[in-house]
Amino acid sequence: MIIGICGGSGSGKTTLLKRLSKEYAELKPVIFSMDNYYLPAKKQHVDENGEINFDLPTAIDEERIKEDLHALIAGKPIEVKEYHFNAPPEKNVLITIEPSDLIIVEGLFLFYFQSVKSLLDYSIFIEVDPSTQLDRRLYRDQETRGYTREAILYQWEHHVKPCYDRYLIPYKKEANFIFRNDAHADADFELLVSELDVLLERIEK
Repeated sequence: MIIGICGGSGSGKTTLLKRLSKEYAELKPVIFSMDNYYLPAKKQHVDENGEINFDLPTAIDEERIKEDLHALIAGKPIEVKEYHFNAPPEKNVLITIEPSDLIIVEGLFLFYFQSVKSLLDYSIFIEVDPSTQLDRRLYRDQETRGYTREAILYQWEHHVKPCYDRYLIPYKKEANFIFRNDAHADADFELLVSELDVLLERIEK
């Protein structure tokens, strides 16, 4: 089974996929992250102020994502460089992803890339208040990525929010499940698992 998780920056994609991985640990799920397919900086779009915009679909190598995902589905292992923000290319470690009965795909453009969306058995869109997303991004990018508050707010206003409004929100209605990552998170997780259990049972039969 292939599950897709989509959500904006700071929505909690990583947290949800970890919960699902733990819930279905017996299936030995593998994580397929679109973050590992960012193109080199020299191929990225630069905005009118000379800042690289990593929040565009063109920032990601869609063709390689499609090829690798097809290979994984066909039962073939794939090799990909694990992406670490701000790390030079030579520091990104080459990892092997083995095929599995459960593949969890996560990324910003999960729905926008129809070549990827069409491969999913079940899709999840994470919904969270934008102010919460910004707070999480401010904390993360200052603590772990060395960004200043001013730089983070610039990216949010000029890159992140426009990307979310244009490339994520219009496709929200296509999701099989809307996961509310707020006070409803635990209840929604139980409901999500119950739906996935039914789907898994059908696939097994």
